[in-house]
Amino acid sequence: MKLRTETYLSQRERWPANGRHIMAQFDSESIVVYQAYRPAIGLHAAREQRFGGEFSLSRMSWIKPNFLWMMYRSGWATKPGQEIVLAVRITRVAFDEMLMLAVHSSFDSEQYASREVWSANVKSSDVRLQWDPDHAPSGAKEARRAIQLGLRGSVLAHYASEAIIDIQDISSFVVEQRANVRSLADLVCPSEQAYPVSSVLVREKLGLDDSETLEGAP
Repeated sequence: MKLRTETYLSQRERWPANGRHIMAQFDSESIVVYQAYRPAIGLHAAREQRFGGEFSLSRMSWIKPNFLWMMYRSGWATKPGQEIVLAVRITRVAFDEMLMLAVHSSFDSEQYASREVWSANVKSSDVRLQWDPDHAPSGAKEARRAIQLGLRGSVLAHYASEAIIDIQDISSFVVEQRANVRSLADLVCPSEQAYPVSSVLVREKLGLDDSETLEGAP
């Protein structure tokens, strides 16, 4: 597996305890996002290194840069239709553009002058933004918030092919680590830290609480 990994407990010590943060694994050129699919879609994507076959470009598709949020959503790859967990490495250029285009999935009076303005933005944008509670390995809610992005239209089409650097089927790793959820000392997860967003306007729109403002890499 190409992902950098680290014990969960060592990471938990340095992760922010609360606030809105884009926790992810990234380098100077790329960022990893996660999705979970049924075998027909997930195995095809890992084999072809792009999405196709039964993957639908006409439906919104959600990506999550936070591994444990994906584990909560997929039940550690136990939920029907989410048995194949993919780690999709895409360009930071593509991800940053998604953040720039993102519109909140629900009305936020601090970001939009009125519901009508928000609704117009929703209709014109191909990216949805949603903040949800982050989750511990057990599934318990954390005070920290995790981001997910819903893609459709031209942004989804670009993500499904041109934005991809590589796709890894990490389902066996997920199953292996699922057995360690009850003994956190043995649990290993992909290494993650707060993703830096340099644009002040984008940071304000996202409502980020972290202090990373430079284009950095681990």
